[in-house]
Formats: sequence, C-alpha cells, structure tokens
Amino acid sequence: MQLRDVGSSSGLNAFAGFSIGYERAKIAYVGGLILWETPSSPGSVVIWCILPYPDVAWQFFLTMSSSSTLVSLPSMEPKDENTLQRFNLNELKRQANVPAKFLWPKVDLVGTEGVFDEPLVDLEGFIKGDEIATAKAIDLVRAACTTHGFFQVINHGVHAHLIQAAYREIDTVFELPFDRKLGFEQKLGGYAGFSSAHAERFSTNLPWKETFSLGYRGTDSDSALVDYFTSALGHDFENVGRVYQKYCEKMRELSLMIMELLALSLGLDRSYYRKFFEDGTSVMRCNYYPPCKKSDVTFGTGPHCDPNSITLVHQDHVGGLEIFTGDKWLAVPPRQDVFAINIGDTFMAFCNGRYKSCVHRAILNEEKVRRSLVYFVNPKEDVVVRPPEDLVDLDSGRVYPDFTWASLFDFANNRYRAGLQTLQDFFPWLSSQPKLLT
Repeated sequence: MQLRDVGSSSGLNAFAGFSIGYERAKIAYVGGLILWETPSSPGSVVIWCILPYPDVAWQFFLTMSSSSTLVSLPSMEPKDENTLQRFNLNELKRQANVPAKFLWPKVDLVGTEGVFDEPLVDLEGFIKGDEIATAKAIDLVRAACTTHGFFQVINHGVHAHLIQAAYREIDTVFELPFDRKLGFEQKLGGYAGFSSAHAERFSTNLPWKETFSLGYRGTDSDSALVDYFTSALGHDFENVGRVYQKYCEKMRELSLMIMELLALSLGLDRSYYRKFFEDGTSVMRCNYYPPCKKSDVTFGTGPHCDPNSITLVHQDHVGGLEIFTGDKWLAVPPRQDVFAINIGDTFMAFCNGRYKSCVHRAILNEEKVRRSLVYFVNPKEDVVVRPPEDLVDLDSGRVYPDFTWASLFDFANNRYRAGLQTLQDFFPWLSSQPKLLT
C-alpha cells in the first residue's frame, strides 16, 4: 500500500487535545479508514476510523491528498486557571513592539487586494411579502452563498438608535479598569464573560482584542440579560442589560428571517430551517480592538470559518472586516445601516455543502479603536445536524455525517482552535467519541 505525501500537519492527535508540531505527513484511504504516517514514526501508521461514514472519509482523503498548501490541524493546549497569562491591551498598545505571543505566521499575513462590492440584499420587500423583491433577494443570497458564504442586508428592521445604544453601553464595560474586568472573566470551557486576547484558550497567534460574550435564548425571561449584567457587574449596569435584551431580541428576529430566506434560496419550504433555531442558545459577542502600532504582524481576528450556523455582524465606522473570495482578501466597507451575514460550518452541513462557510478575518487600525457586534446563531444543543433529502444528490450522496451542535461546540470551544477546516477535523475526533454519535 502506498501512502501519498500531502505536506504539513500540526498534530495527528489534534482531536485528542494536543499537538506534536509541524511534520511532513503521508495519508492513504482504505475502506472507510484514513491512515496517517509521519517521519517521526516511519512505519507506524495512525488510523483515523471514520466508519460508518466511508463516503466522508473518502472525501476527506481526496481533499487532503490533493492539497498543495499547508494543512494545519490546530489544537487546544491544556490550561490551568491559576497560571494563565493575562494581557492588558490598553497598556500594550502604547508599546512600539507587539509581544511574541501576538505574532502571526507570515503565510497568514497576506495583504488586502481589493474591496468587496457585491449588491446589498434589501429585506424590505421580503418582510412585506413582495414577490418580485423576494425573488431578487433569493437570487442574490443564492449567488453569494454558493460563491463565498457572505452577504449584507439593509432595511432589516433593526433601528439605528438601538445599534448605537448597544455600542455606547458596552463601551462602559470595556472602559472599566482591567482588574475589574478580570472579575467576570470567561471561564475555561465556557463562553460567557470577559476575555482579553482569548489567552484563557490559546498560547500563540493571539488576537489583538478584548471581548465580552453572553448567551441568549429566545425563550428566556424578558429580564434575563438585565439579571445577568447586574449579577456580574452590579446595578449600575442595569441599563446595559436592558439595551442588550432588546438588541438580542432583534438579532433573534433577524436571524430567523435570514433562515427563512436561506431555505427559500435552496428551494425548501420557508420554515424548514427556522424550526431548528427558535429555541437555540445563541451567543452575543462584543468585540473591542485597541489600536496597534504594528498592525501588519498580527490580527484582530485571524483567518477562520465560524463553526456555528450563521453569524450576524455589525461593524463600526472604522471597519476591518475582510472576506476571502476569488483567491484574495477583500475589505468589507463599513456601513451603519448594514448587517453582514456569514455562513458557518454548521449551516454548511445543514445544506449538504451547497453553501460555503465564509472565510474571514479582522484587521487592525494603527490609530483608532475598532468595535463590532457579533451574534452567533446556533440550533438547540441536541438538534441533529442533517440536510433535507431534497439537498442530497443520488450520485454524490451525503457530504457530512450526522452530528449534534453540542458535539461540534464542545470540539470547537474546548478541544480545538477554529480555523479553515474545523468541520473536516471534527469528524475524526467525533468518531472516537461514541457517546456523541447519538
């Protein structure tokens, strides 16, 4: 049996939670198994068992064996809350040089080559039930999602005053003293709270940003986020909770509307996807990117695809969001009346690969603070992610096996650093977790 040389991997055991470094790797496919060999263990083959999903193993093998670029399998490193290194970016921004942990590989530091200028999707007619306007919106969404998984919407029903209030109120959180913010720091394995550079999760290639995240479920009480902010920060932040309660309600409404539009664009019943997301727990994340004097050596957020279903993004007037399409990075100009929509890995599986998960990043400004409001849309944890039969071709069949959102979230949040091939790397790990297959 011949093993084909496919380049570099950062850890055969990435799915187990650790990395063995970059090595030249060889793989072969045999009846639903992927066999993997590296120079550090010649003659010793690692077996990735994808059964009972041989079609997925075969597609994964073809992808890996035809790759002409570095194949990176990033892994999470075990962390101890008592030994975590914290970074105060409001102090670091004054320094001439960027700390080594924030430096990114040169291969990732590719410059911007243009401006994204595809037509905006106007939701006004869709909301009102105008058939001609709806047909136009469907065509734009289908073309965008098939090509790169990204589109922008206007006339979405979210008032500008609410958006500006969301920025204004969260600024009061980011402006708190660093020690105070660490008092509600995101815990290992969690997603809610404050984070500086995601240092509680990663040790290298850190993003130059602070974040504040919280969970939101549409079935929660009308005061759930008010209670959250007051319990975490005190009663002085009650109004922050009120604003984000309203903002998340509008994000939920908009996300369900987008789900209906996506279903129609795929030729499905309008309500097909909506039912999976009506009672899911989504994540609201506020991003704060301080200025960086060496913005050419690091990122606000590095190149990646989101592991969730869809992401609703509003960026402030500074801009910095970029997407990868046509083999180049394009800047997305900021508009205050626009929400950007990213297709994520979970929805890519929900539609059997018909639509692409969007590759995107956030670059920094050397002089100005940049901010963004990001709403990650998720199905209920126990929902089985499976495409409708109408999207499964008789010849090619299923592209991805069944999985639950809970299992992918566990993988991407606790065991792996989401990158450009999170979904592909998820399935070998999933196959080693029998309890998560049900």
